[in-house]
Amino acid sequence: MKADHLKNASVETKLIHTDRELNATSAVAPPIFQTATFRGDSAQDFADRASRPRHPEFYTRYGNPTLSQVESVLASLEGSESALVTGSGMAAVSATVLAIVSQGDHVVAQKNHYGGTLNLLNSFLPRFGVDVTQVDQTDTAAFEKAVRPNTKLILIETPSNPLMTLTDIAAVAKLAGSRGITTLIDNTFATPINQRPLDFGIDLSFHSATKYFGGHSDLIAGAVMGSSESIIKIWNAHVILGAALGPFDAWLMLRGLRTLSLRVRQHNENAMALAEFLKSHKAVKVVHYPGLKSHPQHELARKQMSGFGGMLTFEVNGGYEAADRFLSRIRLASRAASLGGIETLAVHPASNFLHYMTLEQAAKIGIAPGLLRISVGLEGKEDLIADFDQALG
Repeated sequence: MKADHLKNASVETKLIHTDRELNATSAVAPPIFQTATFRGDSAQDFADRASRPRHPEFYTRYGNPTLSQVESVLASLEGSESALVTGSGMAAVSATVLAIVSQGDHVVAQKNHYGGTLNLLNSFLPRFGVDVTQVDQTDTAAFEKAVRPNTKLILIETPSNPLMTLTDIAAVAKLAGSRGITTLIDNTFATPINQRPLDFGIDLSFHSATKYFGGHSDLIAGAVMGSSESIIKIWNAHVILGAALGPFDAWLMLRGLRTLSLRVRQHNENAMALAEFLKSHKAVKVVHYPGLKSHPQHELARKQMSGFGGMLTFEVNGGYEAADRFLSRIRLASRAASLGGIETLAVHPASNFLHYMTLEQAAKIGIAPGLLRISVGLEGKEDLIADFDQALG
């Protein structure tokens, strides 16, 4: 997948040029292969295409040249042998988990995960005879205590949504590796620009590509990266589940990836500035951002992250009413779900996750009524600070 001359190139160069050899045309901007199926040159050629896993020119649910291009860039970005793109982030994690576990197996996961992942763990897997144990992600010993002889998977998310809590990636990878357990990480919040889990020994990394990979809030997609052997196994489950990514959305992701490094750099800078401002505001009870020295896991963040991301949460004094008042007064930030786009988005997690959990369940995992989650965009940081200042009143 990688050209030899790009082996030691910068991430910016890899994002732009990794897939050039897969572009079968002379076009600078890669074409979109907007087709459901491909014709064979002969009966034998068609049979060969049908029998080869992930052939890029057989049937788009199995593969497509546009998908192959974006997958080559993702593998280069995450430092993996291979990558697979899917119809959503939940499609990526679902296909991956279902490719790894079977009836009678056991999964160790965190208490804090994205709501959809929690739903997969708590409601879906037990229906098929898969046990799940959830632990405090800050306690590596808790992961070890939870492991059983039939544990097949350890699933982590760091920083976690929405509390920005960290998991010690290297410690979990070492534990799992010594027991022959597969590790899977949700790396969406950090992106591979800020955090490279496979470098710490993690087996598989998945993303909601809807977020930073797309970067413009105009597509729904997912991705998983890992060894070629693992990705083929996941692809087999993915083909059955049918959550294929369309060529146009793959092209949108490819376009977004070209500027990922530049955008993430600015997300990092803006989020740090906003976090520093909020930390000193009298209306704010606490700020959760791993880049702050006041974050209880700041040293771990410095150890495993090269940048601290564009996501932060903060709790306002006054609980639910104060959070609601803030959201009604913001002008630049949009009150909208999702994250990772060029624009700043603000949500009230306790309300936003109601389709996954009750307010009482949210409170048990630390999602307080006054908590607000901010996806910091690329606006001028002074403008953002001014807007948040007036909204906090």
